[in-house]
Amino acid sequence: INHIVHNGGLYKRPFNEAFEETPMLVAVLTYVGYGVLTLFGYLRDFMRQWKIEKCQNATEREEQKDFVPLYQDFENFYNRNLYMRIRDSWNRPICSVPGAKVDMMERVSHDYNWTFTYTGRVIKGIINMGSYNYLGFAQKEGTCQEAAAKVLSQYGAGVCSTRQEMGNLDKHEELEKLVARFLGVESAMTYGMGFATNSMNIPALVGKGCLILSDELNHASLVLGARLSGATIRIFKHNNMQSLEKLLKDAIVHGQPRTRRPWKKILILVEGIYSMEGSIVRLPEVIALKKKYKSYLYLDEAHSIGALGPSGRGVVDYFGLNPEDVDVMMGTFTKSFGAAGGYIGGKKELIDYLRTYSHSAVYATSMSPPVVEQIITSMKCIMGEDGTTVGKARVQQLAENTRYFRRRLKEMGFIIYGNEDSPVVPLMLYMPAKIGAFGREMLKRNIGVVVVGFPATPIIESRARFCLSAAHTKEMLDT
Repeated sequence: INHIVHNGGLYKRPFNEAFEETPMLVAVLTYVGYGVLTLFGYLRDFMRQWKIEKCQNATEREEQKDFVPLYQDFENFYNRNLYMRIRDSWNRPICSVPGAKVDMMERVSHDYNWTFTYTGRVIKGIINMGSYNYLGFAQKEGTCQEAAAKVLSQYGAGVCSTRQEMGNLDKHEELEKLVARFLGVESAMTYGMGFATNSMNIPALVGKGCLILSDELNHASLVLGARLSGATIRIFKHNNMQSLEKLLKDAIVHGQPRTRRPWKKILILVEGIYSMEGSIVRLPEVIALKKKYKSYLYLDEAHSIGALGPSGRGVVDYFGLNPEDVDVMMGTFTKSFGAAGGYIGGKKELIDYLRTYSHSAVYATSMSPPVVEQIITSMKCIMGEDGTTVGKARVQQLAENTRYFRRRLKEMGFIIYGNEDSPVVPLMLYMPAKIGAFGREMLKRNIGVVVVGFPATPIIESRARFCLSAAHTKEMLDT
């Protein structure tokens, strides 16, 4: 289904997203594949029960047989009989910088992926299509690394305290001022972990008596944060504005269940780029709805900050919108900046409130100084404040690589999901047998790819996911 929207002047550029429906034959064959795997799974479980086949999986200890079981045996069925067959496609240990090419430790399994042994050999020069290194800042040499090494020798690696106690460095203050300037907002706060930025801050913003409207494809960290908040959660269809508007109307007309009191707050949760779909949020329409129904907007820019927009300032920059229209701008430093941690930007009142009430601000250890320096240096590079045009060139290179790679895959006849400007490129595989086969065959050709199946995606929508980087050359993409 192709969406080409000009939508009454809300969009300054065409917005092209494609999610081709699964062909009927492929869907049927995929279900048959899972059916066969399940049947064999039951057969093997039967054999394990009668000690015909050795049972390798975790089972309750004999001494604890009278206890309430700690975990259900059937929950492991998928792991034992489906995941184990293709387990070698994941958790592959690399032993180099996760740049455009990586070195990987070779491992073999003699018991069908239950255990792995390392051969001691290193596979060198694997083209890395799996890391979120969008702007190529994951390097071991260059200005960022020199600056980080200098700060490491001055401040050490750890801070050993929270921000509110003895862990607030001048570097942290400098980073927050820089992030606020980069985003175009009044103030910003940084955290040591991207996942915790969502899961610990949403509960500080909303609670009982509030309503969260969440996109059905939101990341696990947003889902966890929403659940921990105790607010009521309602899900709208992915990027579907009619679905969102209907929920907003219902929320305002009907209010809270039983009491019919108006909701204390209504918060819309969306992401900039959806990392499994390669889809970009319809931000102009979301903002129009937010203003119309007087609700708040929480935008997670984990994958879009640095990777979208003419100046790399994310999805707000991509659509040419005003950052003030987004109430809570969240993002991470783990992708485009080649570091770790997350941030929240917005009005000064919001950030001052979070400094006092956010769990991750009060209880978590503050960011490591060399990591902070890596972010400062890479961000200044993107903004052009280092006196070079390297950052701008990287943003442009990523956009070119994205469009080129997507175009070539489509020409080859593959089904590709998402927006034509999204650096996350899901290539649909569908069949369970193809998940493992594709990962292994790519590795044989010295290409490292992430393959994704159930439960991370719907059962009939298994895929390989390519993450493009400004560090990739045209030759690498052609390969």
